[in-house]
Amino acid sequence: MLEVIKSINSILWGPVLLFILVGAGLLFTFTLRFVQVRDFGKAFKFAFRDFSLKGNKAGKDGMSSFQSLATAIAAQVGTGNLAGAATAIISGGPGAIFWMWLSAFFGMATIFSEAVLAQTYKEVKDGEVTGGPAYYISKGLGKKWLASLFSILIIIALGFIGNMVQANSIGEAFSSAFSVPKWTVGIVIVIISGFIFIGGIGRIASVTEKIVPIMAGFYIIGGVIILIKFGGGTIDAFRQIFVGAFNPSAVLGGAAGVTIKQAVRYGVARGLFSNEAGMGSTPHAHAVAKVDHPVQQGLVAIVGVFIDTFIVLNITALVIIATGANRIDGLQGIAVTQKAFERGFGGVGLVFIAIALFFFAFSTIVGWYFFGEANIKYLFGHKGLTPYRIIVLVFIFLGTMFGVEIVWELADMFNGFMVIPNIIGVVGLIKVVKGALADYETKFNKI
Repeated sequence: MLEVIKSINSILWGPVLLFILVGAGLLFTFTLRFVQVRDFGKAFKFAFRDFSLKGNKAGKDGMSSFQSLATAIAAQVGTGNLAGAATAIISGGPGAIFWMWLSAFFGMATIFSEAVLAQTYKEVKDGEVTGGPAYYISKGLGKKWLASLFSILIIIALGFIGNMVQANSIGEAFSSAFSVPKWTVGIVIVIISGFIFIGGIGRIASVTEKIVPIMAGFYIIGGVIILIKFGGGTIDAFRQIFVGAFNPSAVLGGAAGVTIKQAVRYGVARGLFSNEAGMGSTPHAHAVAKVDHPVQQGLVAIVGVFIDTFIVLNITALVIIATGANRIDGLQGIAVTQKAFERGFGGVGLVFIAIALFFFAFSTIVGWYFFGEANIKYLFGHKGLTPYRIIVLVFIFLGTMFGVEIVWELADMFNGFMVIPNIIGVVGLIKVVKGALADYETKFNKI
C-alpha cells in the first residue's frame, strides 16, 4: 500500500503538478503584467494597514485583511518550512533553493488570482461570510460536481490527515527534546485546539494574528544569529545556491550524482508545497477579509508567499547550507534542520527547533481546520461543524501517538489531487481576474 502511494506521489508531485503549477504561475504572471512586481510595495501597504497590537474584532461579517493574511500564513508556514527546505537541499543540492525562489515568484501571481476570485465569489451562508475554491468553481464555472470534489479532497487532505501529521511532528519533537509522553502532548493539543475551534472565526482570527508574528519573529531572529555566527559560510551558501542551480557537481562534486533536473524538480516541488500557491487552501482565508475591492486582498496574498518562501523558508535553507548540515551522511528531513541549529546553538538548538516546530505545526493545524470548516459549510451547512470538529480532534490525538509515514504520503497525495480542480477553476476564470485588476486600476489607481 505504502509503495503504491509513493509511486503515485512520485508522478503527481513530479512532472504532473510541476507542469500544472508552474504553467499556471507563468500564465498569470504574463497575463497580469507581473502584478507581483508592479504592486509589490502596495501589497505590503494593504497587508499591514490594519495591524494592531490590541487585535481587531472578527466575526460573522469576516476578518480584517491582516487577520486573513495571518490565517493564510499560519497554514503556509508549517513543518514544511523546517523539513521541506532540508529535503530539497538533500535531494536536489543547494541549487534547488534557486528554483524554489523562481517557483515562488511565479506562484505569487497564482495566489493573487486565487484571492481575487475568493473575494469575488464569496457569499453569506447561515449568516456568516465564507468562500474559497468550491464557491468560485460552482458560481464562476457552474461546475458544482467539481466544486464538491474539491471540498471532499481538501477536508480529507488538510482537515483530517494533514492535521494528524502536524500533530505527529509536535509529539515527536517534544518527546525527543523534553522526554514528554506523546499521549500527554496529544491531550494538551486537543484541549487547546478544541477551545479555538469552538470559538469560530473570531477566535481563530484572534489566535492567528498573534501567533504568526511571534513564531515568525522568534524563528527569524534565531536563524539570523546563526547566519551571523557563520559569516563566511553564509556568504558561501549564496554561492552554492547560484552555482548549484546550473552546475550541481561544481558544488557537491560529481560523486553526489545530483543533476540540474533534480535541482529543478525538488526545488520547485518543495517550494510550491510550502507556500501553497495554486493548491486552493489559502483562498478560504482571503475570502473572508473585509476589503474595498477584491484586488486589494489579492495583493495581500502575495505577501503571504513572500514571507513563507523568501523569508522563513530561506532562513532554514541558508542555516542548513552555512553550517554544512546537508553534508552529513545519513541525515534526512527535519533531522538535517535539527543538526544545523545544534551546530549553531549547541544543545539549545534542539530545544529551539522543538519550540519552533510547535508554533509552526500548531498554527498550521488552526489554519487547515479553518479551510476544512469552510468546505464543510459548503457541503453540509452549519449542521456538519460539530461532527467535523470531533473527527479533527480525534485525528489530532491519534497523530501524536503513532508513526505516520503512510499518512504523510496520503496527505501529499490528496494535496496533489485537490490542486487539479482548483487550477481548472482559477485558469477557467482568468478573464474575471484580469477584469478585476483592470477595474481596480481604474477606480483605485491613486491609492
